Amino acid sequence: MRFVQGVLGTAAAGLVVAGVLVAVPATADARDRAVGECTNAELTASYHARDAAMSHRYGRIVLTNTSDHACRTGGYGGLSYVGGGDGTQIGAPADRTRSRVRDIVVRPGGRVVSPVVAVVAGAYPPHRCRPARVDGFRVYLPDETRSQFIEHRTTGCRNDAVHLLSHKAFRRP
Repeated sequence: MRFVQGVLGTAAAGLVVAGVLVAVPATADARDRAVGECTNAELTASYHARDAAMSHRYGRIVLTNTSDHACRTGGYGGLSYVGGGDGTQIGAPADRTRSRVRDIVVRPGGRVVSPVVAVVAGAYPPHRCRPARVDGFRVYLPDETRSQFIEHRTTGCRNDAVHLLSHKAFRRP
């Protein structure tokens, strides 16, 4: 007796018993593996501030599935400050804080989150930071090459050696 998957498509799997292929319903895991990767067409990014302490601000990037079908995502996206009214990157992109990477199926209306920590630019001397007005975040979904913009006015540092942002891999809320 052996288990066969993929021969019958994504809606079913099969069991071979005495040389006969018998169709059995696919598990949710098998159906989830057939779901395509999320793109900007399915997920909409937003930022939700949470808390602040000792020159740090805490929040999270939220990706919401605004489509009528499920898609798959997981891992790290890209995150940076942008400004100048034209989307120019301000300072260094976000550092990736070590966290568990998961493969997540996001159903319509579902969400995934990436916790974000932002150091306040004023924590650095102005000559080192080179302060600049920030219009918001540039957010890249995992494996996506086009970004989304989230308005979030603050002050960043032009100096690429000053790392103000860090974030974790996307996970369920």
